[in-house]
Amino acid sequence: MDPARKRLIRLVVALTAALLLAGALAYTSFSASSSAVTPSQLLTSAHAGQSYQLTGKVVNGSIVHVGDGIAFRVRDRAGTASVPVRYTGAIPDPFRDGREVIVNVKKDGSTFVGEKDSLVTKCPSKFADPKSTSAQPA
Repeated sequence: MDPARKRLIRLVVALTAALLLAGALAYTSFSASSSAVTPSQLLTSAHAGQSYQLTGKVVNGSIVHVGDGIAFRVRDRAGTASVPVRYTGAIPDPFRDGREVIVNVKKDGSTFVGEKDSLVTKCPSKFADPKSTSAQPA
């Protein structure tokens, strides 16, 4: 067989394999992702047993230590809708009242149960209004 033809066949096979692998990676990435939902969205469309990524702020005064976990409420950023969450696992140091959090939850009756070790807090300085975080003149 002609060497030029062998190189061409190898090139086509290698490019086809690369294209198939890239397609599989893209499919896996997009099918595994889930968008974050707010408490008001969960209240209107949550189904038992389905997993959701909940985002919102911890309601002031709602954190209660229960056994080896915690119970708290998460509310919309700009609204009043809130949902109860039970969580066990690692609790981030900055977790507290009013802090914005993300947690993977599943509906269990009227409560949402957080997946173990899925609680993450957002840094408030990254999401604050730049005018309110600048130094005030004395």
